[in-house]
Amino acid sequence: MSEHADSMRGKVALVTGATSGIGRATALRLADAGAKVFLSGRSRTALDETAAAIAGLNGQAALAAGDLTDSQFADELVAVAVERYGRLDVLVNAAGIIGSGTVESTDDASWSAMMAINVDAMFRLTRAAVPHLKETRGAIVNVSSVTGVRAFPGVLAYCVSKAAVDQFTRCVALELAEVGVRVNAVNPGVVVSQLHRRGGMDDEAYASFLEHSEGTHPLGRVGQPEDIASAILFLASAESDWITGETLSVDGGRHQTCAR
Repeated sequence: MSEHADSMRGKVALVTGATSGIGRATALRLADAGAKVFLSGRSRTALDETAAAIAGLNGQAALAAGDLTDSQFADELVAVAVERYGRLDVLVNAAGIIGSGTVESTDDASWSAMMAINVDAMFRLTRAAVPHLKETRGAIVNVSSVTGVRAFPGVLAYCVSKAAVDQFTRCVALELAEVGVRVNAVNPGVVVSQLHRRGGMDDEAYASFLEHSEGTHPLGRVGQPEDIASAILFLASAESDWITGETLSVDGGRHQTCAR
């Protein structure tokens, strides 16, 4: 067990994108801290693997596989999670995709697909979760990106989607402050995960990208999913109970640099 063991005891957390990367690492970190975790993702097999890892920590997990771009799935997912555990304290919107494209090369379908998962799905799931989070004075943590606060060429739709996540975070934080629900986001730099590979990079290109990225992050390395999971745990826990509307850069200093 970690130093955070029991800091989330008695809490229930719903984590999207829990099949890999930041979502999976966050689910494990929350379970290790004592939370009961409800897992969501596209792959039932991968969710089963995450649930098994949580069981190895003597934690509790349940799961539901599905497509968050399905407009009905968000309501169903929250309802099943609350039915399973009787409450909801934390929502972590970690599901997301990336893709390349400029203003000239991005077609309508690519733009819409980016917004559908990175923005629309997060909006629907948050809307469905809010009534339950009001009852527990809970917390929402959204996974954004350094591209939400800085512009990068060649990933137009992704940058715009993450800027939307940041503004969504701030707006919802103000709306829910009076009922005690905190809403924050983490803005990772480059993190070792399947995100870029699923976005179209082959192994050679990805290895080159990671090597280059070590030099673009002032602390001299790229991130690991666990780096982000630790920040999410902090924002989800009572340790941050006077923080809301924050977009927390967890990026080795990347957001402070000029383009290179």
